[in-house]
Amino acid sequence: MRAKTKLIHGGIVGDETTGAVSTPIYQVSTYKQDAVGKHRGYEYSRTGNPTRHALEELIKDLEGGYAGFAFGSGMAATTSVMMMFNSGDHVVITDDVYGGTFRVLTKVLNRMGISSTFVDTSDVKNVEAAITENTKAVFLETPTNPLLKVTDIAEIAKFAKSKGLLTIVDNTFMTPYFQQPIALGADIVVHSATKYIGGHSDVVAGLVVVANEELATDMHFVQNSVGAVLGPQDSWLLIRGLRTLGLRMEETNSNAQRIAEFLEQHPSVGKVYYPGLVGHNGHELMKKQTKGFGGMISFDVGSAEKAEELIRKLRYFTLAESLGAVESLISVPAQMTHASIPAERRAELGIVDGLVRISVGIEDVEDLLEDIEQALGN
Repeated sequence: MRAKTKLIHGGIVGDETTGAVSTPIYQVSTYKQDAVGKHRGYEYSRTGNPTRHALEELIKDLEGGYAGFAFGSGMAATTSVMMMFNSGDHVVITDDVYGGTFRVLTKVLNRMGISSTFVDTSDVKNVEAAITENTKAVFLETPTNPLLKVTDIAEIAKFAKSKGLLTIVDNTFMTPYFQQPIALGADIVVHSATKYIGGHSDVVAGLVVVANEELATDMHFVQNSVGAVLGPQDSWLLIRGLRTLGLRMEETNSNAQRIAEFLEQHPSVGKVYYPGLVGHNGHELMKKQTKGFGGMISFDVGSAEKAEELIRKLRYFTLAESLGAVESLISVPAQMTHASIPAERRAELGIVDGLVRISVGIEDVEDLLEDIEQALGN
């Protein structure tokens, strides 16, 4: 089954009882049992809900994994994955990572004795150097947020397996439509499904897919114990969003390529970060491990003042947190998505005050280009 068809026909489709072509929203907390300890597959909706299960089966199929799990947010998904580890365990993680992931690792999970080391995972030697005797996993974000650095998933996964470590990949930017980490050797895939998977700025959710039965057992135990599960209505919204994921990602990718090429030539713009550009360090690797370059672009306009001026003049780019929606969004990472990262750390990474990040939507690309051109001026 090809990708676009799998988006429509993967997982659990419709309802056999009524013939409904859309999975029903099972707005229910508990389920009648036929006898003590004898139920029909569901007993309590924290443990399992038919609508959530349909979503979990769909994302499992799309990522090519063993089992899927749906959570109340992307951070709930990431935190639940990390809670499979024990006090004293250590994780090596991509340095240029989403601010919320940095915050939960350095301000919350560290209190529980789970430590982390942030390195540039685009070079496997950095990962090797960071391994300690208590390291349990390598956590990758690729491409990274917001500097779009690219890591070779297959190379890191091969190294991790040689050391008995898990490989975890945040696949939010690429989605399963463009990138398949499990096929490249990853053990766990994480999504902020709020972004491209939902795609319409109307749901907050997280998804996890694991590669084998043992991880599925552990992940379900954490999910059921902690209870950070996704509700049935939000699960239904994600199923609906996934049906058009292929169409949206292709249009977003096409628009982003045009905009990145325009920005690269504009005199008011410094460095442009987009893996679809031939000059990007990860361009060739992206061509090898993904089916597209995505819709995220970051670029430097020189200062916070110039970034704010640009934002004031734009008409079709909405200043907002988040990304991956049908509408184009714009943000200043140093003041918004990555404000939780200390200023000195941002400076080390290259997240400068004049860095602007755009999430390219599916509007007519000519309108978007004209909007950027008038906002930047000559």
